[in-house]
Amino acid sequence: MSFVRHLFVLCVGLLLACAAGAQQPIRLALIEGLSGSFANAGEAVHRNLVWAAERVNARGGVNLPGGRRPLEIVRFDSKGTTEEALAMFKSAMDQGIGFVLQGNSSAVAAALIDALNKHNQRSPQRRALFLNYSAVEPSLTNERCSFWHFRFDAHADMRLAALMDVLAADRTVSKVYLIGQDYSFGQHVVRKAREMLAQRRPDLQVVGEELHPIGRIKDFLPYVAKIKAAGAQAVVTGNWGNDLTLMIKAAREAGLDAKFYTFYGNALGAPAAIGEAGVGRVLAVAEWHPNVGTPASDAFYAAFRQRFPRPEDDYVHARMQAMIEMLVAAIERAGSTDAVAVARALEGARFDGGTLGGLHEGVMRAADHQFIQPLYVSEMRRAGEAGTRFDNEGSGFGFRTVRHVPAAQTELPHACRMERP
Repeated sequence: MSFVRHLFVLCVGLLLACAAGAQQPIRLALIEGLSGSFANAGEAVHRNLVWAAERVNARGGVNLPGGRRPLEIVRFDSKGTTEEALAMFKSAMDQGIGFVLQGNSSAVAAALIDALNKHNQRSPQRRALFLNYSAVEPSLTNERCSFWHFRFDAHADMRLAALMDVLAADRTVSKVYLIGQDYSFGQHVVRKAREMLAQRRPDLQVVGEELHPIGRIKDFLPYVAKIKAAGAQAVVTGNWGNDLTLMIKAAREAGLDAKFYTFYGNALGAPAAIGEAGVGRVLAVAEWHPNVGTPASDAFYAAFRQRFPRPEDDYVHARMQAMIEMLVAAIERAGSTDAVAVARALEGARFDGGTLGGLHEGVMRAADHQFIQPLYVSEMRRAGEAGTRFDNEGSGFGFRTVRHVPAAQTELPHACRMERP
């Protein structure tokens, strides 16, 4: 009997261990600046990803052959530096985490791609994937493309093309000022904006170009003074985080009478910073915004605001939700969390928005791992005006659509020569 009892206990123990193993979470490493100058942007991303994971877990988690497993977002604070991001990447790999998420810096993203390429070559049994939600420097899915990297945001040239089409159509503008953060993404936006404007409106005069240190300028009044003195009627910038908010505050204080064509002017304090002066003057481009005006969009936004009701937490992106949903679907199709299998399941994958109530759509282009999705150019208006049902961050100001670009029209050629395992 003692042998039978021992065998019974052993079998029960094995069954319990297997059951426990099946419930182990699938960990996603968020490597982001969660302290320092851009902590607000990092925390905003964290909220988006936590909410996306919660939505998956609420329906039972990720369905795998061994049982359903929940998602877990694991925070790694890069403190806004490339060096610390690489240290956090090593820590995540040492912990056996198979999926890395990052986006708030194209310079960091480029370094992570290089580090991941080397890691996956050295350690084929511990390969990982990099899911990028907002590092938009175009080379990351062109010359520097990688089988292990997938970008879920439209890259800078795709976003900029939509913005510059709107600017070029505005015949009240004859003088433009270009300003950006002095790193790969900011440099690219300034250079490419000049090129696109020359193609669309040869009569437009670029009256100034400026690159400033990223995350270190506390007073933008000297920069705004130059813009004002140049007589610019429009400003094009890829600035994000506090660098955008502080610049817009300075523009308001200086009484700068110019339109701002931005990538990120609709969040993280920018609408409240510029206030009434921004009505009809601040434009932004994104894959979605709260005033898209469809029932699916309204329901999605209402659910997010219920989860995060504080006005300062009002920062949600459809692409980050789509990223998590597409990852989950790829893991389920692959029947595994193996990096190669999941990557192949992601290549060419279509997202119809079904798990988000039909909110968003797009396709992950297999050739370069660039997500192709619609874009909206929107302008700042007073909340309650036509097309502006919702405000941003309790500011009393929201954004309404001025141009919708279907997914197929955002697609651009690529220069990726991908090496596949």
